[in-house]
Amino acid sequence: MKELLEDVLEGHRLTSAEAAGLLKARGSDVWEIAAAADIIREQTVGDVVTYVRNQNIHVTNICRNLCRFCAFGRPAGAPDAYDVGDAGIRAQVTLAKERKVTELCFLSGVNPDFTAERYVEMIGIAHDILPEADIHTMSPDEITWAAKMSGITTAEVVEMARDAGLGTIQGTGAEILVDSVRQKFCPNKIPTAEWSRIIVEAHNLGLKSTATIMYGSLDTADERAEHFGVIRDIQDETGGFTEFIPLPFIHENTPLEKAGLVTGGSIGREDILMFAVSRLFFDNISNIQISWGKIGERMASLGLLAGGNDLGGTMFTDEVSVEAGASAADYFDPAAMKRITDDLGRVLRRRTTVYELLD
Repeated sequence: MKELLEDVLEGHRLTSAEAAGLLKARGSDVWEIAAAADIIREQTVGDVVTYVRNQNIHVTNICRNLCRFCAFGRPAGAPDAYDVGDAGIRAQVTLAKERKVTELCFLSGVNPDFTAERYVEMIGIAHDILPEADIHTMSPDEITWAAKMSGITTAEVVEMARDAGLGTIQGTGAEILVDSVRQKFCPNKIPTAEWSRIIVEAHNLGLKSTATIMYGSLDTADERAEHFGVIRDIQDETGGFTEFIPLPFIHENTPLEKAGLVTGGSIGREDILMFAVSRLFFDNISNIQISWGKIGERMASLGLLAGGNDLGGTMFTDEVSVEAGASAADYFDPAAMKRITDDLGRVLRRRTTVYELLD
């Protein structure tokens, strides 16, 4: 392992098999991997830690997928199902404008009634109220469904959304990009090849996107590393990913937990290794985000010592994580972020969605 880390520091590109080996590390090896990742982080992005002033726009929890890892989605007609409609979107975006938000994240289920035209309407409402904000929405799964509902191609959906004000694509719905795992907990979602195809298509149409992984449910280290390989190959082709975001599985209240298939989510060792090995593996993605809403502020601080350089956003609530038991997934005050970065001897900077630094 020490020889491998030395090779990486000298420019060796990790294979997926080597990444899987590092993800299985135990004991003091974990800290050596984290230390190597911190060196690469410093070489890549320096001592700046970034964040974006963003807000989630919760549109609907009605979802056609009803994945087994999710406690948020509801079938249409459920007593607690909701769709806030145009008025609800306007109210949330107006509040975001008052908060001087620069990124709007539409956070919703894949509503079976939403057409491409409906997505365009929602994006247009937000863009009219807050035209200076990046509207960050439409995962590949949503794009596929919108295309099917409207009888058009996925490229046409992306172009319509872009023309209406879409700024960047959400790289969510990826979970684990290994179809044998996807069949276990999200069989209604698009397969790996379709997810990858749409992301490449969006990148080629000029839109940037995030890249994510959800780990800690029914996946193994080898499958996580295979997912890494899919993402890196796409980035080699398009250069369209702005960041890589490891998202630990939040297990409470999910169908997987209720069925007795999981007894918990990821643990601290796995979290540290996910951040660190991501940094070591992705030599073509500069930014590794630490999802504070899912791991808490203390672990986020450690993540910044293990290759991370971004704290995500202020968020102003995340109902998806809260429903699954992540009670900390609320507003993160930049003053609290600065307390963390000051303690680490790092510099906190606000950014745009595409990582342009702001005053």
